[in-house]
Amino acid sequence: MQSITRHIITGVLTVIPLFVTVWIVWFVVDMLIWTGRPATLALSGMVRPTSPEVADLILAGWFQSGLALLLVLIFLYVLGRVANAVVGRRFLGMVDRLVDAVPLARTIYGATRTLIRSMGGDGVAAGQRVVLIEFPSRDMRVVGIVTRIFPATEDQPELATVYVPTTPNPTSGFVEIVPTSRLTWLDWSKNDAMAFIVSGGSMSPDTFPINWPEDIRRPIIPSDAQAGSARNPEPQTGQ
Repeated sequence: MQSITRHIITGVLTVIPLFVTVWIVWFVVDMLIWTGRPATLALSGMVRPTSPEVADLILAGWFQSGLALLLVLIFLYVLGRVANAVVGRRFLGMVDRLVDAVPLARTIYGATRTLIRSMGGDGVAAGQRVVLIEFPSRDMRVVGIVTRIFPATEDQPELATVYVPTTPNPTSGFVEIVPTSRLTWLDWSKNDAMAFIVSGGSMSPDTFPINWPEDIRRPIIPSDAQAGSARNPEPQTGQ
């Protein structure tokens, strides 16, 4: 019976990562299809006067979903190319100024844009912004991403704003303000950090560049008397 239970648990643990991956991919694809459906409806209405058969084919379930996904991917590709061009940057600047004129939208849009830009990118320069911080106590470390550096002044040292994602959902987390002297800078990329967080630490290097205090590096070996006392605690007398 124990062998059967062990194999069932192993099977469940094997299926869970695949299930989570399929669920996330399916959710993203479903959102893209939902976004592209209005374009397929408009396209069907345009071709119906001349080709009713083609219009009906466009509205067929499987064909409509595939076409909607294709149209959204093409749109995102073109949008990315335009955003990287000079004209696109000027247009995005106009959008930024337009959103900044709306008080509530300005706050939400600006905060979201700043967070996405700070967490985006890869390579050495971006990877050096992945750090370890002392959280939630001095003897514990968590992986964080530096989003901003505050220069030192006469009243305070150089500070860093660190976003600490949570496991397994990195879109939620904590924002910590930490002196840069207390940070441990890692040579990880952003993808390495996200893989570490989402996997619960299972996808990580073998060592961390942490200078642990001497009392932590030295293992505590209980004496024979302490071990015997732990195994056979003395009975407590009643009051």
